[in-house]
Amino acid sequence: MERTITTIQEHARELNLTGLAGSVDLLLEEARKSEPSYSDFALTLLETEISCRRKAHLERRRKAANLPLLHDLDHYDSGVQNGISQVQLRQLRQLLWLDQNYNLILIGPSGTGKSYLAGGLCHEALKLGYHALFRTMDELIQTIRFKDVTTAAAREYKRLVHAHLLVIDDIMMFPIEKSVAVGLFQLINQLHEQTSFIITTNKNPKEWAEMLGDEVLATALLDRLLYKCEVIKLTGKSYRLEHRTTIFEQQQPAEGGATRKKKQLSLQKVVVDHAELT
Repeated sequence: MERTITTIQEHARELNLTGLAGSVDLLLEEARKSEPSYSDFALTLLETEISCRRKAHLERRRKAANLPLLHDLDHYDSGVQNGISQVQLRQLRQLLWLDQNYNLILIGPSGTGKSYLAGGLCHEALKLGYHALFRTMDELIQTIRFKDVTTAAAREYKRLVHAHLLVIDDIMMFPIEKSVAVGLFQLINQLHEQTSFIITTNKNPKEWAEMLGDEVLATALLDRLLYKCEVIKLTGKSYRLEHRTTIFEQQQPAEGGATRKKKQLSLQKVVVDHAELT
């Protein structure tokens, strides 16, 4: 029997059925106990391989997406008052807007949840099989600047062009040189009718002209992004500052007038950015 299992594993690997190769011994053991029909057992073998491939494919897309550390909306702090309701969040997570090629612009002060919400929605899209990417404005600038110079940047630009969803985090935080601004417009102009964007920013769109150094270019860029777009304004204080912790020990009075030290190294989860734009 052991020799037969080994042979099956070798054949499975030769056929690139790696999921089946790694599970065949367990599947045979379960089959000996449950005694399924031949057709049911064959179906189990195929489903095992398909499940393994889907997980591997999702993991590859997650890696390419480059999500922020905090991106799981299941852990979203519902107690935060930042201008977006739980009903709105549930609607956003359904991704109907993505199917309709809508854009989202999340605008608001730093720490109100823009990046967290954008990363979370990007993660939701990945789970449903979309090709979704999360990029900071700085990363996007470097890609645009070097796409005709290096192979890595050219490959990255090709990824952007084929995305179903592209998150641009912290757009227009700093002034952009003219050549890069033109390149950004060309990218968005190429994608705006076939790709959905999530834009996070703490700048009012009226300030974009100043960052781009060109009012006409800024108007053209906004015209493409704001067409079929939901603008979500986030408000409130910075979640990070409100929930910051200390590395120092604090003195607390104990019974009998004595004092004892209590370590404050239990760092709470900092649920970062939710969404921002105007």
